[in-house]
Amino acid sequence: MIDIISAVRTGATTLSADAPVDRRPKILFALPALGAGGSERVVTALANHWAESRRDVSITTFEPGSKPPYYSLDPAIGLHRLDLPPISKPKWRALHRTAERIGALRRLFRRESPDVIISFLTKMNVMSVLAAQGLGIPVVISERNNPKLQQFDRLWATARGLAYPRAYSFVTMTEGAAEFYPAKQRPRTQLIPNPVTLPAGWTNKRGGKTVAAVGRLTAQKRFDRLIEAFASVAGEFPDWNLVIWGEGELRQALEAQVRNLAPSVQTQISLPGVTPSPGSWIETTDVFVLSSDYEGWPNVIAEAMTAALPIVSTDCEFGVKDMIEHGRTGMLAPMEDVTALADALRSVLADESLRNRLAQNAAEKAAQYTVENVAAQWNAVIDKAVSES
Repeated sequence: MIDIISAVRTGATTLSADAPVDRRPKILFALPALGAGGSERVVTALANHWAESRRDVSITTFEPGSKPPYYSLDPAIGLHRLDLPPISKPKWRALHRTAERIGALRRLFRRESPDVIISFLTKMNVMSVLAAQGLGIPVVISERNNPKLQQFDRLWATARGLAYPRAYSFVTMTEGAAEFYPAKQRPRTQLIPNPVTLPAGWTNKRGGKTVAAVGRLTAQKRFDRLIEAFASVAGEFPDWNLVIWGEGELRQALEAQVRNLAPSVQTQISLPGVTPSPGSWIETTDVFVLSSDYEGWPNVIAEAMTAALPIVSTDCEFGVKDMIEHGRTGMLAPMEDVTALADALRSVLADESLRNRLAQNAAEKAAQYTVENVAAQWNAVIDKAVSES
């Protein structure tokens, strides 16, 4: 990693301290990809918002240029695909790919000369900070998940310790997530929630008694726990169905779990894959459930709140308690307690008045997560970074 740091310093240039500061800084987002994840949705929402107000904003990823973004991007947004997909084995090849990525980022930063770089996710944060060394461009890094449970190997942990103190500012969504990092690794810490955007022109097609969950089919999301909890109450509510939207490596295991249930329960559970269009699940969902072991900031809960849906969630770190007040804006169940999750589901499915009350309170609280409100907080960080650089 030391060799990588030395390599990216070569040919560095420095901006004049006396250079005038543009009142509308040029923004460059850096993140690994533009798939169907939460970080990608946040970047897209902010970039679209700024592009609509005629700001100069662009995004770079490591994907090939032929891969379309999952979320729609304003055509005014510059999109720079570096075509450097990840390599995990052998180790020497993975290190070489990391060096290639840092070099490509550095060339892009020098060519585009943004006023500020906003990087999302740990590895991209490390590479962006290293790539920007000596260029006089402030880098705002952002952590998006639960760092207590999303661990990295010793090499990346060491690189993070070297790179993060060199960032201009550290942004995350919750105080609990920020406090995981040593103070020197989170300079000028800012807590900013994620913005919420719902599909334009979405229509309410609810009433089919659908319980829905949304996310990658990975261990973090604990859809196995949700299936078990729903199966335990399904017989009491034969007209209700569970739909788990998403794709991932645990599909076969989850499908096998469903096949082992009673035939009548099997017909009440489906895993249809990724939604036909981003966020379209809100149209047919009557009750939303989150069963995760951990989150950084569960965007889907904020989306469900904005769409006025009753919510049942595990009390996982982080972000859930920042949004949900038990019994008022949603129902919380203790971690790892399938019985409690089933009881929470039972109470909501059995009581229409409770569902309506939770949905109304959730929608009122969600007003603070509008793109305008969240973008204003990011603007304050950006303006300060540019003025002090």
